[in-house]
Amino acid sequence: MSPAPAKPVDRQLPSDEARELLSLTRDLVQRELKPRAAEDEAAGRFPREVFRTLGEAGLLSLPYEERYGGGEQPYEVYLQVLEELAAGWLAVGLGVSVHTLSCYGLAAFGTDEQRRRWLPGMLGGEQLGAYCLSEPQSGSDAAALRTRAEADGDEYVVNGTKAWITHGGRADFYSTMVRTGEDGARGISCLLVPADSAGLSAAQPEHKMGMNSSPTAQVHFDGVRVARDRRIGEEGQGFQIALSALDSGRLGIAACAIGVAQAALDLAVDYAGTRQQFGRPIADFQGLSFMMADMATQIEAGRALYLSAARRRDAGLPFSKEAAMAKLFCTDAAMRVTTDAVQVLGGYGYTQDYPAERYMREAKVLQIVEGTNQIQRLVIGRHLSR
Repeated sequence: MSPAPAKPVDRQLPSDEARELLSLTRDLVQRELKPRAAEDEAAGRFPREVFRTLGEAGLLSLPYEERYGGGEQPYEVYLQVLEELAAGWLAVGLGVSVHTLSCYGLAAFGTDEQRRRWLPGMLGGEQLGAYCLSEPQSGSDAAALRTRAEADGDEYVVNGTKAWITHGGRADFYSTMVRTGEDGARGISCLLVPADSAGLSAAQPEHKMGMNSSPTAQVHFDGVRVARDRRIGEEGQGFQIALSALDSGRLGIAACAIGVAQAALDLAVDYAGTRQQFGRPIADFQGLSFMMADMATQIEAGRALYLSAARRRDAGLPFSKEAAMAKLFCTDAAMRVTTDAVQVLGGYGYTQDYPAERYMREAKVLQIVEGTNQIQRLVIGRHLSR
């Protein structure tokens, strides 16, 4: 059962163009995402055509330069679009965030020639990207990755396995961190690998507790030949590229988390206003009213935190610590809010008749991806001790 359409979030946006963009996004969410999200999640269907629709609307390239096909929007605006998408369907919101992440290395570290050759196609709406850093034995310790790229003339020959890859097997290109030198962070480089490369394959998607419409799979590189001119940045610069990309990507996860939390709150408020017990709506009871007040406060605080970090990014200021704080707070808040939403709905919250249980299952993964929340605390602590 779907809740009544929620009142739009009251947003402070920097321009009329941004307001029109958010209005377009809300319209697409209502027409294209919400009506099919529950059924497609239950069936594990990947909505590839939805990403094409978003691409046609210019929503797959928002933070990148207009000359390469991007929307040239500030992160402050892009993240609020992500939040709206995730509120409608997390698999789509997270997918847009991952695609944006996969384009980052080329956009920020590529040469002018590389950007001219490949970035317009990556941002044009037809292609979908994936970001390959984690491996079966190296998750939080990303510098321990083993996938190796050996130089052979004008090419690299890549062998190894990447793990937990969003869009694995469905992406059109893979931004891939590989070992080209010594052990540790200094021996890592970044390659832009086309999905149709000979020797590249994907395993069956993982069986997850949520986000079933978003395929997550291992990606295997078996003698994959990649032209040297597809190396992004210098040899040995890959770990720097990866960490820089993750700072921005963590803001995307924070925005997605607030989107899921907002959807859960909207559902809880709608249900509590219509469900009658003891002759009056359950929203009138202080126990539930206070619970929903806390939910709303956590959402507003999380939104303010990720937007503050985004504005630092837009101003060219350091934002790594703030991105970690936003990712940590927003995803923990989403877990609490979605759990409370299930409680507000009572027995119905535990059934698939309402999306509360799906929101709760989806929120959990956001505490894990793009650096677990324990890693975020480590990042923040290191900044504090400097």
